[in-house]
Amino acid sequence: MGDKQIKGNRNGTFSSSLGFVIACVGSAVGLGNIWMFPYRVGQYGGAAFLIPYLLFTFLFGWVGLSGEFAIGRLARTGTIGSYEYCFARRGRKKLGAALSWIPLLGSLGIAIGYAVILGWVLRSLAGSVTGELLTADVEAFFHQASGSFGSVPWHVAIVVLVGLVLMFGVTKGIEKVSKVLMPLFFGLFLILAVWVAFLPGAAEGYKFLFVPEWRALLRVDTWVMAMGQAFFSLNHRLRHDRLRGVFGERGGYPAGLPAHGIVRHTCGAAFRPCDYARRIRLWRGCHPWAVADVHRAADGVPKDAVRQGFCRVLFISVAFAGITSLINMFEAVTESWQSHFGLGRKTAVLICSAITLAAGLFLEAEPRVGSWLDFITIVVVPIGAVLGAVSIYYVLGWDNIRRELDEGRKKPVSRAFGQTAKLVYVPLTVLILILGFIYKGIG
Repeated sequence: MGDKQIKGNRNGTFSSSLGFVIACVGSAVGLGNIWMFPYRVGQYGGAAFLIPYLLFTFLFGWVGLSGEFAIGRLARTGTIGSYEYCFARRGRKKLGAALSWIPLLGSLGIAIGYAVILGWVLRSLAGSVTGELLTADVEAFFHQASGSFGSVPWHVAIVVLVGLVLMFGVTKGIEKVSKVLMPLFFGLFLILAVWVAFLPGAAEGYKFLFVPEWRALLRVDTWVMAMGQAFFSLNHRLRHDRLRGVFGERGGYPAGLPAHGIVRHTCGAAFRPCDYARRIRLWRGCHPWAVADVHRAADGVPKDAVRQGFCRVLFISVAFAGITSLINMFEAVTESWQSHFGLGRKTAVLICSAITLAAGLFLEAEPRVGSWLDFITIVVVPIGAVLGAVSIYYVLGWDNIRRELDEGRKKPVSRAFGQTAKLVYVPLTVLILILGFIYKGIG
């Protein structure tokens, strides 16, 4: 890194291990484990899907996150400086700096899309509080909210909220917010899970979740989608200690369990789409299914009260999950800008917020944000992952990164680690990129 190195973390550190772990869980859960994990489990073998999913989670966490954490400590900077450091060892520092923008744009691109969707969620939450969502035609409400410039005030509120949180720094911002939001998120989703468990036919849905469909393991699609789910979940985490990062991703799994019961039951067999554009349309379509089920369950209880309570808890839960993910995406981008350009914390956050909002306002229409997120997750993020893996294990080289991995360890990392990283992990990142084009998205 040379002249661009910084010593320590100018944004502060976490005050406790618990605070860090909770922040990791918040980063890993996100919208993906609410609207994607349930679909994947339901479509690809129920509990059987968890076998390849956990296998890939361990593999990507073991060698993938380890390498990224190590290069972050070695370069003492964010994404841009880390790539520069790797390529500088080969006399190609400028090339490394140029390539480093690809994964950074991936994080920023997803943040732009998530901010749009969270604007819809916040507007829906407000509608459930005021009662507008209960009296209006559901399809008309969501069509208006997800139209061009349809949720500007709510979109702005989300970006401003995240920006203010980050301006307080890591310790005062991410940790404190995560300590409040994540327990509330799990609590709210468990409430919804219990509620759904008493709806007609819910037992079959939970049975499917816990009883493996072993035949699914013979299908190539099951392994492909499990790999994609593990890979993209782990790519939305804080760049810190390896084992805690993996724990954060697995912390998203308990959230996925009640989410599976809620989404699968309320949306029924309609939950089939894979790409973002279709998933967004599905999110709109799920609400009428949920309301219909609540009606059937509202025996002796005023229907409006039940519907309003269900909607409030649902949208609060989704908002909590999305906001914690968005905070961590912003953090990854702003930290790199601070390190590389010498920007102050507030300046970096303001620039990130302004870009997110300016681009997002023109993507508020449902088809546009769907296409945008498809492009980011199919093209930008996988290319960035390939570049990262190659930079660490081939450009910088195994011998150099191994010394950093051995720091603070009682025993050096095994030879198997290096072989797995170079011969398994790196090729898998290339395979994920190729499969993304073939399947039109696996993350």
